[in-house]
Amino acid sequence: MYSEKVMDHFMNPRNVGEIENADGVGEVGNPQCGDIMKIFLKIENDIIVDAKFKTFGCGSAIASSSMATELIKGKSIDEVVSLTNRAVVEALDGLPPKKVHCSVLAEDAIKVALMDYAKKNNLNIKGLENFKVREHEH
Repeated sequence: MYSEKVMDHFMNPRNVGEIENADGVGEVGNPQCGDIMKIFLKIENDIIVDAKFKTFGCGSAIASSSMATELIKGKSIDEVVSLTNRAVVEALDGLPPKKVHCSVLAEDAIKVALMDYAKKNNLNIKGLENFKVREHEH
């Protein structure tokens, strides 16, 4: 049912925790189902130098958070803006259809964190002009 990578990132999640004085913080979730994801970003010279997460949710939500933070560390803001939930799913070697929304949460949390960074620094980030957090359904 779950790939080895999903199980590995669930059992041994990377980048758990929070970053003090984070440059950008994004929190999204669906309180009805209980999945809540918070992503913290440290950004220097337009590069994500660190990313951490706190996720309250199922194993797929934790694995998606863990993989998403791994995918964005060391990348430029431009590269991270184009990250999709598909990339998270592929990096995890797939998620069951009922769990794909967990990867959407990860994508949205990262984009909300980038928007927080942009707002704090009075910046416009190309690619986020029309971004809206999606309704997260099970």
